[in-house]
Amino acid sequence: MAENIFDLQQVGFSYRSEGALFSGLNLTVKPGESICLLGANGSGKSSLLKILCALNYTESGLFRAFGQEITEKQMENDNFCKGFYRKVGFVFQNSDAQLFTTRVWDEIAFGPLQIGLSTEEVQSRVNDIIQVLQIEHLVDRPPYRLSGGEKKKVALAAVLVLNPEALILDEPTAGLDPRSQRWLVELLLQLNSVGRTIIIATHDLNLAHVLAKRAVLLSEEHKVVFDGSTHEAMENTDLLIKVNLIDEFTHTHEQNEHMHMYIHG
Repeated sequence: MAENIFDLQQVGFSYRSEGALFSGLNLTVKPGESICLLGANGSGKSSLLKILCALNYTESGLFRAFGQEITEKQMENDNFCKGFYRKVGFVFQNSDAQLFTTRVWDEIAFGPLQIGLSTEEVQSRVNDIIQVLQIEHLVDRPPYRLSGGEKKKVALAAVLVLNPEALILDEPTAGLDPRSQRWLVELLLQLNSVGRTIIIATHDLNLAHVLAKRAVLLSEEHKVVFDGSTHEAMENTDLLIKVNLIDEFTHTHEQNEHMHMYIHG
């Protein structure tokens, strides 16, 4: 049986100003899975993703990635840290938080240079991913002058150039126009089909249904209340209402009362 990519056992985490967020949280992720973290705003989706990406550190319990325990002390080891980020790529919800250089080509090359790849390897990888994502026309432009969809493509390129085994995305379609959303969905489906593990956090039920076979639902009390088939989760109206992902409301029309479902977006 393949080793788990991520394994969280009885994990606790808190923000100093807000108190405990997670307590006794358990989650495992196997290679090649497509998983959607679903929950209302404030449920802890982004915080959980950052634990998986070693941007937040657990305060209790155990977090393993690729069979190795992940702690703040471990990540202070330069070689260990570089090895981790060769395998795990994170795409922020807001691309502006991820892009910081003055030229797109340099943005994509930054990661490979930081993990010590040769100049020739960096050149080859950057040029390859630029062609795959069809962003040749952007390479000499400053990232801050790009459109939202273009920024997302560059942010993805900067992660995919490292060829990570697990790709983690926070609200990946937020702020994108419909054409860019379709492009991104098709790309993620293609990456998953060739074995990449895809984990996304969203409150978009349509996106979850299309992208992920497995859904993990977080309540507003920051608890995992469902972990199973995305289709099964989408069919469970009572559960979706309970975690505040949909709501129901009534109105009268020609003397008749009608019930409608409202999907929070």
